[in-house]
Amino acid sequence: MSNQKEQVWFVTGASKGFGLTLVKQLLERGNKVAATSRNKESIEKEIGANPNLLPLTVDITSDDDVKKAIEETVSKFGRIDVAVNNAGYMLLGALEEVSDKEFRQSVNVNVFAFQNVIRNVMPYFRKQKSGHFFNFASSAGYSADACAGSYNSVKSAVIGFSEALALEVKPFNIKVTIVSPGLFRTNFLGEFPVAQNKIEGYPTQSLVDAMNQYDGQQPGDPDKLVKVLIDTASIEDAPLHLIMGKDAYERALTYYKSQIEKLEALKDLSSSTDF
Repeated sequence: MSNQKEQVWFVTGASKGFGLTLVKQLLERGNKVAATSRNKESIEKEIGANPNLLPLTVDITSDDDVKKAIEETVSKFGRIDVAVNNAGYMLLGALEEVSDKEFRQSVNVNVFAFQNVIRNVMPYFRKQKSGHFFNFASSAGYSADACAGSYNSVKSAVIGFSEALALEVKPFNIKVTIVSPGLFRTNFLGEFPVAQNKIEGYPTQSLVDAMNQYDGQQPGDPDKLVKVLIDTASIEDAPLHLIMGKDAYERALTYYKSQIEKLEALKDLSSSTDF
């Protein structure tokens, strides 16, 4: 990969949260950045004019839109070195409460949009025999929460397909890192949709209230996470998993320990089905 300060980054969801923080730090370091949002004016308003910034209005659920944005990036900057799948959102609601339309839209933004970026960036990465994908998952992708199953599912999917992607692209000298934050002090908790169909008996509202109450009190510092992400882009043997935040680490560790114990307890039963 090129020198870190010469890297060209492609970042989705760049108008707020981790995406905006990332773009600002990259520009401060002298990197070139193509930054996407549903409305590029929101990026320009936050950052202002910068010769190293290419703000783009992109519907990331549209393969054609994503392909055009990547072509514009290469046309302006000559290459892409790092692609960051950051855009996404959390949908709350028990699975029975979540409508087909709500679930499909969540999957479109949180899963299929990532694949649109991967599919259209890969030809450039393969040609130059280098590149790095950062795919944002979540600590919620490692263990489930009642009334957040749709979010658990899409973030588990990101982890799963990113692990497969890492195996597929390794022969081309391309790296993949899954970024799985816990609770960080961004606008994320203040802007999540809730399933419109409310069914008595499910604790959805209790979860919504807890999230709203926790907003602004999250332990994670987004500036520190973004710095780790940027530094990771220059590591030759970059980690596949970046589980970020003490809460995320403890959540993943507790989950995997419990699963190992359960696997061991069922070892004889699992083995009993062989010929």
